Amino acid sequence: MKLSVLLDRARDHALPVIASISDDDLTKPTPCADYDVRALLDHLMHVVVEFQKLAAKQDADFSHTPSYPDWRAQFPAETAKLVEAWGQPGADEGIAGNMQMPAQTVGGLVLLDLTIHISDLAQATGQKFEPDPEVFAEVRNLVEQMGPMAIEMNVFKAPVDAPADASPLEQLLAATGRDPRWSA
Repeated sequence: MKLSVLLDRARDHALPVIASISDDDLTKPTPCADYDVRALLDHLMHVVVEFQKLAAKQDADFSHTPSYPDWRAQFPAETAKLVEAWGQPGADEGIAGNMQMPAQTVGGLVLLDLTIHISDLAQATGQKFEPDPEVFAEVRNLVEQMGPMAIEMNVFKAPVDAPADASPLEQLLAATGRDPRWSA
């Protein structure tokens, strides 16, 4: 399935989670120990903005994470631009900007963030989240492929054991080093 279609489906599942985050939620911890909800929103927004550049074979800047004060309006608009950027002819071909990785892999990374970090935000704010089945399958494949390299690059932590009755999403979260049943 085309990457832009998967990103659009991930966006469709992310938007209700983002829309349900209240101001009272912003200081809550998340499964990402370095981020509270507000910081994780800024991080995810920055990923969405910078990966638009990577789709166009431009260089991304991850040297700092700016604040996105209007994230409620920006997230729907910027994720729509992200889908459009990765839907352009050639976006998923060649090498993506300064990441020096195949564009298809780089596009998969933003798909992963739109799935895993939305799950993180849902857990942190007491929401239910279920990714699109085809998006989930693609993200699971990416996690399996990238495992050791992602741990080395500090993208993931070492996998943790999932409970015997873990759902497929919980198993995926455990594979990225997250506590699949994390709660604040």
